[in-house]
Amino acid sequence: KQTLLPLLREETSSFIFPCKLAVQRPELQYMVMELLRCIPLLLFLLFVCGLDHFIFSILSIIQHHSFIEYSYQTSHHLSVNVMGTSLMAQLLRTTIGALNTSFDTEVETSNLACLPQPTGMTRQQYLNTCLPLGVLALLCLAQVYPFRLRRAIAAFYFPKREKTRVLFLYNKLLRQRKNFLHLQRGRVARRARQPPELGTLLLQWCRRRWPWLRRCLRRRCTLCGTPETPRHRPCPNPDCFALYCESCW
Repeated sequence: KQTLLPLLREETSSFIFPCKLAVQRPELQYMVMELLRCIPLLLFLLFVCGLDHFIFSILSIIQHHSFIEYSYQTSHHLSVNVMGTSLMAQLLRTTIGALNTSFDTEVETSNLACLPQPTGMTRQQYLNTCLPLGVLALLCLAQVYPFRLRRAIAAFYFPKREKTRVLFLYNKLLRQRKNFLHLQRGRVARRARQPPELGTLLLQWCRRRWPWLRRCLRRRCTLCGTPETPRHRPCPNPDCFALYCESCW
């Protein structure tokens, strides 16, 4: 509970608050890892769609530029004329006259049956192909919210275990805060031993020279970096320009 142990700004970013709609830092790292796993599927899908379009373009070029049409025409006329009125002439006309033939041949053919007949995919088909991957990406973004229920479900079925976890977390935060304060005091002490930079001195001179610039040239907390507010407390040492927020102080 916040009334038992108020969290500092640095500690808040390492916890997950179930009631917040925004994706928090611990969830963001896991969500990014899940999205990275979708990249190979996306690359494979792009490769397959590109290969399909490439093959369709090649077959379409073959279909339009390899069409050949053949046209063959021929005519044959045979006529035997037997002159005369004798019996032999009449006999020859009846026998050889049967050989008289006349025909015309016209043949048109093409290789259309041998050419490929490609059919390209429509936009709707491409959309239906990419839709499952889009749904998978949306599930990677939305899975953080169902995952927040895991602790509540475990606490409902194992209340004693939940109490042990809370006590362990409380003691862990106390140890971390003690080490954090020790490290921050050492960092502030090392920074105090260093001479102030020219920009810091110029900023302090401008703030003293023109007090109305303090609203624009706001300083930040030495530890957490929050912008200056009326609750910030300066260091009581007049030679120190350090500023601390209420929680860090």
